[in-house]
Amino acid sequence: MRRGIAATALVASLALTATACGGDSDSGDSADGPVTITWWDTSNATNEAPTYQALVKEFEAANKDVKVKYVNVPFDQAQNKFDTAAGSKGAPDVLRSEVGWTPAFAKKGFFLPLDGTEALKDQAKFKSNLIEQATYEDKVYGVPFVTDTLALVYNKELFEKAGVEAPKTWDDLKKAAAAIKDKTGVDGYWGSTQAYYAQSFLYGEGTDTVDADAKKITVKSPEAKKAYGTWLDLFDGKGLKKADTTADAYAHIQDAFVNGKVAAIIQGPWEITNFYKGSAFKDKSNLGIATVPAGTSGTAGAPTGGHNLSVYAGSDAAKQKAALKFVNFMSSAKAQETIALKNSTLPTRDDAYTDKVKADPGIAGYQTVLEAAQPRPALPEYSSLWGPLDDELPQIAGGKESLDKGLGDAEIAIAKLVPDFSK
Repeated sequence: MRRGIAATALVASLALTATACGGDSDSGDSADGPVTITWWDTSNATNEAPTYQALVKEFEAANKDVKVKYVNVPFDQAQNKFDTAAGSKGAPDVLRSEVGWTPAFAKKGFFLPLDGTEALKDQAKFKSNLIEQATYEDKVYGVPFVTDTLALVYNKELFEKAGVEAPKTWDDLKKAAAAIKDKTGVDGYWGSTQAYYAQSFLYGEGTDTVDADAKKITVKSPEAKKAYGTWLDLFDGKGLKKADTTADAYAHIQDAFVNGKVAAIIQGPWEITNFYKGSAFKDKSNLGIATVPAGTSGTAGAPTGGHNLSVYAGSDAAKQKAALKFVNFMSSAKAQETIALKNSTLPTRDDAYTDKVKADPGIAGYQTVLEAAQPRPALPEYSSLWGPLDDELPQIAGGKESLDKGLGDAEIAIAKLVPDFSK
């Protein structure tokens, strides 16, 4: 532990020299008083933040030498706000960073490498794919805090009435949807036009929007065209719904599922508590959760989301030492168990999946599909690549553009985001 802290202090000194900027200016510290650190929490202020605030108080009670200034920053503002603050002054000592932000901020030198520090002393306890996702150029810049992925969520009662099981392939899903419609009168599957939800179709064909290692744009490759063709095909047929391209599409799909108007959708664990509020899942055991169907490659895969706790490289050594201790506490098995029980989020370490946590069928179900979650490549621009597809996929699904035209336009837009990539 001491070796890690000493190494951290050295990195901090170098970072301060290089960036000529300090951490949060509101410290109020004295030579013999507690060190004050600032944490920007980007969770939902109403549903999740109270759990984190209670844990902050618990940490302070056990660590009298550290005070934590808790700040809840709206998620949709946090990335730009931190980018601005870290480049000048006033950045927090700890950030709850969306996994897609981690490589971008690491590349800019804003995040502290955590290898060998107290924050990451339990590294072996965390799921390896989540550590991989927090890694940039062979260094770890975040401790996995909460995770998520997509799964096929389904209404067990409707599936049983139709005599079908959770589908293993997209073709199986289409057949199941038709059977459910015939036997129950309810649609079998509704799909989303959002790029993130279409990602599993790419993984099912063994491809992605880009090949980061080869520095090549692959969104219009034969494999990608096949993937998006399958995605498009699932909007047309018995028990399938024509694509909803309205601004309220997400809410429409979610509402239909939780109230038994559609038997299956692709969704993430952030909706677990909302599933249970619907009429179809008053009995929580009626919620089925399965790995997303596989493509013709025989592989099933879903994008990995979630958040890491990262430490600001521009904070002084005393603040960094306190921040590392705080991150270790907040990412401990005990803290993650508390967070899961209160917020219905997925822990990032296996020892936090206690019997109490797994008593929630939603969390237990999503735990079983985490093996299919694919970490994002350590490409700073990667998360931004979904933007062009979010523009084009609704046009394709709505019949306003052909698949070739839409993917071609997306390829052009992506090329501007990664100009050194070939097509």
